[in-house]
Amino acid sequence: MTATVPDAVRTPYRRSGATRFALWAQRLGWRHAVMWVVAAFAVFPVLFVVSAALNPVGTLSSSQLWPTGASLANAQDLFQNTPFTTWYANSLFFALTNAVVTVMLSALAAYAFSRMRFKGRRVGLIGLLIIQMFPQFLAIVAIYLMFSNIGELYPAIGFDTRWGLLLVYLGGALSINTWLMKGFFDTVPKELDESAQIDGATHAQVFFRIMLPLVTPVLAIVALLVFIATINEFLMASVFLRDTDAKTLGLGLYQLVASQRNANFGMFAVGAIMLSLPTLIVFWFLQRYISDGLTAGAVKG
Repeated sequence: MTATVPDAVRTPYRRSGATRFALWAQRLGWRHAVMWVVAAFAVFPVLFVVSAALNPVGTLSSSQLWPTGASLANAQDLFQNTPFTTWYANSLFFALTNAVVTVMLSALAAYAFSRMRFKGRRVGLIGLLIIQMFPQFLAIVAIYLMFSNIGELYPAIGFDTRWGLLLVYLGGALSINTWLMKGFFDTVPKELDESAQIDGATHAQVFFRIMLPLVTPVLAIVALLVFIATINEFLMASVFLRDTDAKTLGLGLYQLVASQRNANFGMFAVGAIMLSLPTLIVFWFLQRYISDGLTAGAVKG
């Protein structure tokens, strides 16, 4: 004899729409709310700068979150009334050159600290770490006096020159980047080096043909960080670059709003947007190398 099960027992409990929404809000809804608040907080200044760039009046007092009219007059004034292309070229030169040379020097130093054992190795690593504890502006006076004498002897690397400021930037190439790369080099098995050296490879061949392809992610990360730091650098550039045509884009934009902040804010906003484009392009370009390096650089046992 088969027992009859009541319908109330066989039918699963169905939550109402309000109950399901309450459970969703309790578990995931608050996360979505926080995400939208953070996104709005991050997008607000970007929208304001874009609105100011399109503002036909071009003043700070008339700028709004949503422009009442769109015009390219600020861009035309920036290109026609200022040496914008020269400033832009200077910024790209410093950022790209400093990023490439810093990555190369840091990689060479990191390889030496990671793979070789020599006297002063530990002291050198600690020294690089201690130097980073002191802010950069503490050395401005000493560097200024040094280049005042150097500029008299070798004007090509003095004030208002690209190579002079580039040397100052490269003076800090062996910094925390060396520590970052050394940690990544340490994760590569030393058996690869030993196998290559048994086959007759030199340290240079091991470095360029084996190590660099395996540490592509950290090379891309350091290049991105150095590029962003250099293209946004203002303090050292303001000391060394005094001539108008020698300035970077950051210095040139500051010159526009230093005395007439309200009147030239539209041109300043256009320049700020243009200055952010190289950073986005470099990030998108290096992002592919980071992902490829994480997969292709894996060592299989």
